[in-house]
Amino acid sequence: MSEQTAHTKKDKMLKALDKSLGVVTTACKMAGVGRTTFYEWLDKDLEFKKAVEEFKDVAIDTVESKLYDLIKEGNVTATIFYLKTKGKKRGYIERQEIAHEGVLESKVIEWVPSKE
Repeated sequence: MSEQTAHTKKDKMLKALDKSLGVVTTACKMAGVGRTTFYEWLDKDLEFKKAVEEFKDVAIDTVESKLYDLIKEGNVTATIFYLKTKGKKRGYIERQEIAHEGVLESKVIEWVPSKE
């Protein structure tokens, strides 16, 4: 594939990603690009990768806007979801998340029953 053809295909793919809110499979079908080709472009072309990441951010913004709309409408499920994800530091959690950095060491200790 020539460089110009690849560039045109990438542009077509980016337009398809915009229309599909960043859903790769849908965009690939719309643009006539194989998923393998898409991921090769993503690995090798930093400019293309940056553009794809921007679509992901736009998609998240779009979905967050819909979530806010549901919250404003009084949707209890949306409100609970929001608090569980964005309100963690205020105590709205169901489970504790523990992050660990570094190496964990463990020892296996053989237990031998006493003969008493």
